[in-house]
This record gives sequence, structure tokens and C-alpha cells, in this order.
Amino acid sequence: MRRLAALLLLALVAAAAPAAPARRLDRDLGQGLAYARIRSVPADLPPAPTKLGAIVLDLRYAGADVSGPGALGAWLQFRATRHTPVFVLVNADTAPALLDYLANSPSLPGLVTLGPVIDHYEPDVPLSVDPAAERAAYDALDRGATLASLLTDQPDKPRHDEAVIAREHSTPTTGVDDNDSLPGDDEEDAAAAPPAPPPLIDGTLQRAVHLHRALLALKRL
Repeated sequence: MRRLAALLLLALVAAAAPAAPARRLDRDLGQGLAYARIRSVPADLPPAPTKLGAIVLDLRYAGADVSGPGALGAWLQFRATRHTPVFVLVNADTAPALLDYLANSPSLPGLVTLGPVIDHYEPDVPLSVDPAAERAAYDALDRGATLASLLTDQPDKPRHDEAVIAREHSTPTTGVDDNDSLPGDDEEDAAAAPPAPPPLIDGTLQRAVHLHRALLALKRL
């Protein structure tokens, strides 16, 4: 009955909302987990699916109009269950009205909020977040970066010693050429080259994915 009421409220809010092109960004995180980046509530909330599943609802930097909190509440009541959790990402730039709703709304069994501790609101999973790094990772997805690259701490690349071994096996073992590298050359080249910048990692999204994978491993989903 509660889910039916939430669905009806969600339908009413959607019907009353002015028509506007959604700016939501949708991606697949694999293993039954979806991702939806919300720019504005209620305009960008995902439509009610025919089959529910786990989802990351990214409300970082999201705005909201006066109907936003009510629409978000109806959407969460319909979607968040123990077997179809909703991982909500927030930060200090999430619309205050949405944070107020999350702070004062009744608890839902499948709702998990993640992000830094904010004035008057502490997420279910408080995280230590560098705002500048978070913004850079957030913007990178809009510029074409893949979710996989933003979730992997150590991208695949040949190790220095593996590269040396490969080169040694591809060159003759006898004779010395003027162009042959001398011992220590590789270390000097590595020291002279500037260090590669650390990969952009979306730590908040990464934690949500880890929670989902843990629930799968525990057979809770």
C-alpha cells in the first residue's frame, strides 16, 4: 500500500512538473547496479522502471525547485527496498532543501546516503572528501572519462622492471653498440622524467560500488 501511494504521488509530481529535457546522465556500473547523475530535482529523476534494481543516485551539485523534496521522497519510497538499495551521493553543494529532506525523512530499509559530513546533516556513510578532487572527478565523467577509470586506483600499466626485461629479451645479447643503454641509464631517465599525476578517483562513488559488491557477496541482494 505504501509503495502504491508513493508511485501515485510520483506520477502526480511528474505530471505537474513543466516539460523540460532531462539532463540526467545514466550509466551501468555492472552486476545489477545502475548510476544516475541528477542535475535538478524533480526534472532529472529516473522514470519508474518495470523492474526495480539497485541504483546510485548522484545528488552532488544537484539543484531543486519547490517540489523537489516531495518528488525525491516519493521516488525513494518507491525504489528503496532491502533488495533494491538506493545509494544516494551528497555533498555540501547538494541543494539545501534536498539535504533537509534526507535529514528529517523517515528511514527507508534500502536507502544509504554517502558523502562528507555537512552542516546539520551527516550521511549514513560519512567520508573524508577533498572538495577539489571530488569536483575534478565529477567533471571528468562529463568530459568523456569512463566510470571504470574513475573507480580504479591503479590503472593497468607496465611496471618499470617488466619494461626493462622485455627490452633485454628483444635485443642481442652479444656485442656492444654505441646506442646501447649503460647500467643506471633507466634509473636516471626515470628520475629526470616528471612523475605522472595521480589518477582521478571518485572516492564517494567508489565506496557506493564497494558497498553494493559487499551486499552481493553476502547474498543480501
